Amino acid sequence: MEGIFYGVGVGPGDPELLTLKAVRIIQECEVIAVAVSDKSADRPVYDTVRREEHGGYLKRCTAYQTALPSVPGMEEKEMLYLPMPMIKEKEKLKKIHDECADAAGEILAQGKKIAFITLGDPSVYSTCLYVHKRLKRQGYRTCLVPGIPSFCAAAARMDTGLAENREEIHIIPASYGVEESLGLPGTKVLMKAGKKMPAVKQAVKDRGLKARMAENCGMPDERIYEDVEDIPDDAGYYSLMIIKE
Repeated sequence: MEGIFYGVGVGPGDPELLTLKAVRIIQECEVIAVAVSDKSADRPVYDTVRREEHGGYLKRCTAYQTALPSVPGMEEKEMLYLPMPMIKEKEKLKKIHDECADAAGEILAQGKKIAFITLGDPSVYSTCLYVHKRLKRQGYRTCLVPGIPSFCAAAARMDTGLAENREEIHIIPASYGVEESLGLPGTKVLMKAGKKMPAVKQAVKDRGLKARMAENCGMPDERIYEDVEDIPDDAGYYSLMIIKE
């Protein structure tokens, strides 16, 4: 009997925001899959005995560290390390994602269940979707377990709503250019600006918009910025900007 591939959202980074269902599913799965962005990781690795040389991956994996305090026995699970480099070369990424899906498929064929844990919600810009959709096409059993999205957690942290009545919400991947999207009506959520932060800040200022930003929301090094002028150009990867009309 084939196993099940779960894409499990563990929330924005606060262990207390992990859902009860996420905890249960992770506990029920024999294997935990995590995305590895280290340049040294160039192929999927299935580790059934948790070799010490892979410990560095887990220390740097925010999703794993978020779930760890809330999931008893998690540190004893088998691990599947899946390379997810932060590059934009489509053909190279396709090859890597195919290999990741193949590695997961081999484990599912053994009847084991896999929980691919991811920050936020697995349906929103999640690396696990690259594997999920391939396995789904191949006929494997798949399931997504929702998590609290980072923009909902950031709005709560800022003690503000995102939309009311007929207001629209637009979720925008900020690393691909935001100039046109900033003209959309309603609330704009800019996610993962990364190295494009200086350009994003300038685009916001050029339009005369007021923006607030959460960096590492829910994590120990969380920071909230109330004005775009205060946002550092080198803000971390987990930075989320909210712009309201």
